[in-house]
Amino acid sequence: MDQRSEIREFLASRRARITPEQVGLPHAGSRRVPGLRREEVAILAGVGVDYYTRIERGNLRGVSDGVLEAVARALQLDEPERTHLFDLARAGSTPARPRRRRSQNQIRPGVQRIVDAMVGAPAFVHNGRTDVLAVNPLGRALYAPMFDTDVRPVNSARFTFLDGRAREFYRDWDRIASDAVAILHTEAGKHPDDRDLSDLVGELSTRSDVFRKRWAEHDVRYHDTGLKRLRHSVLGDLDLTYEVAELRGDQDLTLFVYGAEPQSPSADGLEILASWAASRDQADVDSPTQ
Repeated sequence: MDQRSEIREFLASRRARITPEQVGLPHAGSRRVPGLRREEVAILAGVGVDYYTRIERGNLRGVSDGVLEAVARALQLDEPERTHLFDLARAGSTPARPRRRRSQNQIRPGVQRIVDAMVGAPAFVHNGRTDVLAVNPLGRALYAPMFDTDVRPVNSARFTFLDGRAREFYRDWDRIASDAVAILHTEAGKHPDDRDLSDLVGELSTRSDVFRKRWAEHDVRYHDTGLKRLRHSVLGDLDLTYEVAELRGDQDLTLFVYGAEPQSPSADGLEILASWAASRDQADVDSPTQ
């Protein structure tokens, strides 16, 4: 994850999706590449062509917030994309540092107690690279295929792209895959020196052609609420909403909590699963240690 390459490819990919007609510019002559030319972006942003060329080549050192805002408007970036551009600029303005392992892989006991107390809703805690650091019994029962691995920590992006069961488990696998890549891209913009993240992206790029192609699209988005359409091996199809909350006391940790529409088949399925998970958990407690 070379930072200059990330900046260059992100800006070029956003430029390529906008036609001159969309921004009120005349479509003059044939174009070798889709989208706007660099000089057209420079005009729209109110900066010199050479200056914008320097920006798109990955040199954001000394670029003001005002210029970044102008570039974001010229490229019609949405809020997640604008935030990503500023993250890239912030990381690119600091001296390069050796890659280090920085992903948090432990949680505080108080957070674990909160997750365990959610007996009626599946709950997880993820770090920025989608490692699952905490899960309650209902969450483990819901995502049983993802936890059926010897690799630790369990990682949802690795499950999505490298476990063949994921395409059956996620009824809308294509959207889930896009979300996973977008989450990792967002994290890479904030922490380009994260060795754990770099290793994960390298592994997924090497082992999954689909991931590699999607990574090259440089899409980013927020992942804070939505619908998960799952196919459980026992309960069948489940439609679950989810909410995401940042854990302000921990760096880059988020809490995911799932729920279902009241009196729906999915709500009934969660109740059945919760009863089964609770009985299995109690059986583990009662079972003598061998």
